[in-house]
Amino acid sequence: MNSFETFKHLHKNSAPLLIGNVWDVKSAEIFQISGFRAIGISSQALSNALGYPDGENLPFEELLRITKRITDVVDIPLTVDMEAGYSRDLQGILENIEKLHDCGAVGINLEDTLPEEKRSLVPAASFAETVAAVAGHIKRKKMNIFLNIRTDAFLLGLPNALEETKNRIKFYHEAGADGIFVPCITNSNDIAGIVQCTSLPINVMCMPDLPGFKVLESLGVKRISMGGFFFNNVYDHASQLARKILAEQEFSSIFS
Repeated sequence: MNSFETFKHLHKNSAPLLIGNVWDVKSAEIFQISGFRAIGISSQALSNALGYPDGENLPFEELLRITKRITDVVDIPLTVDMEAGYSRDLQGILENIEKLHDCGAVGINLEDTLPEEKRSLVPAASFAETVAAVAGHIKRKKMNIFLNIRTDAFLLGLPNALEETKNRIKFYHEAGADGIFVPCITNSNDIAGIVQCTSLPINVMCMPDLPGFKVLESLGVKRISMGGFFFNNVYDHASQLARKILAEQEFSSIFS
């Protein structure tokens, strides 16, 4: 199997696919060496690492550059968070997907909110048209891309998040999505409800109240990602170490 076929197959196992979310070549190598079977570029982690706020403020050329460097060095499949497509124009989104594919990405996340001053959901029917156009373009061009659609009702904390998400999943499934990503969902009953409403693989994300991996497997979840939380933890530790060196006026803490 090639990298894309491997990645697609990893969504069909009983145990969920655990994605290591990366921001540079070194973090990608760490996950590969540690035994992870796939990795994904986190938009938040990469943006913050290069000094940009999340929300498509990172120049798209930087995303392409990092994607290419990672796929040149690391062997396991790489998927890329491209937020809302880095374009408000469909043709621009399609061109950006082609560029990521040419850089070696075998999957993308595309979200149904716009990264404006106040994040808001695109109407479901309208976004489904975008999903259908993207899915059709991928098929016509014979691109090896897994289309993971992120839907943000739980992220936005909507009071009707469960029903809104179920409704949107129906639209996106019919439009040709390969998988559904529901960030910030944590309640087991909600997760079960989402899983049971579609045959598409469901992706959940690291959150403080997210159930353990075995529970998620029993609920039928097929993919688990980290978002920017791993990155944040790494740099929290780095910050603590830097302060300790300054306070102790020696380097022994680096070697402990």
